[in-house]
Amino acid sequence: MWFHKPAINEELLQSLPNLKVVASSGVGIDHLDLKLLSSYGVKVSNTPFIVSTDTADMGMALLLASSRRLVEGSHEMAISPDTEYFPADWLGVEVSGATLGIVGMGTIGYKVAERAKAFEMKILYHNRNQRKKEEESAVGAVYCKKIDDLLQQSDFVLLAVTLTPQTHKLVGKRELELMKPTATLINISRGLVVDQDALVEALQNKVIRAAALDVTYPEPLPRDHPLLKLKNVLITPHIGSATKKTRWVMMEEMAESIEAGLAGLPIPREVL
Repeated sequence: MWFHKPAINEELLQSLPNLKVVASSGVGIDHLDLKLLSSYGVKVSNTPFIVSTDTADMGMALLLASSRRLVEGSHEMAISPDTEYFPADWLGVEVSGATLGIVGMGTIGYKVAERAKAFEMKILYHNRNQRKKEEESAVGAVYCKKIDDLLQQSDFVLLAVTLTPQTHKLVGKRELELMKPTATLINISRGLVVDQDALVEALQNKVIRAAALDVTYPEPLPRDHPLLKLKNVLITPHIGSATKKTRWVMMEEMAESIEAGLAGLPIPREVL
């Protein structure tokens, strides 16, 4: 499966009675009905680890681009045919010394923390389980048992959770209103982790300063979607893992899982 296609539904499974394994690209498996696949005796694998470095890089890229208004500055001033001078009051917000709140401190979230430490950011995190003390110390991260505490203190809130029933629309109207009016929301997980209608309203009414999104729902957004019309939103086309090396290794790992499944051997990175 690449980009969640083809759709693995009952009709497809019934048409493939000899199916042994589904190899899915990336880390998320929210697009798969694991109970249905299990009932057909089909194994499932993904490629969770290879994507983490590039996705963490993407998270920091979005943070930096949004904070310094890079896309807006490029298109509206630097290359605009209407530009006659660069205004002195074109200002972004500081990254160094700012507080980053990471929601979801798994492999990707932790790699983001490692990068943020190099930018001298103060790091808070919320996770189902607290990291080991030595892991926290290595990046200077402080655990917030309640997500509300993280939201209220952070200048940047970065979402790096997997999409589950518990994280579906994890950030909605209430959570956005807890954030600082100067804060930026960054999402590198799944679009459905955020209530998009609530996000549009929050951005329009300046409840938060900005949003930087590598994921939305649907993907791509309808061309008339209000998020596409807001200047305080940066949207990229779900390219967290989109580098040549990573995509090549993802394909290698998928092929490895398929070969193992067909040979009746243990499947690397099996999730079912």
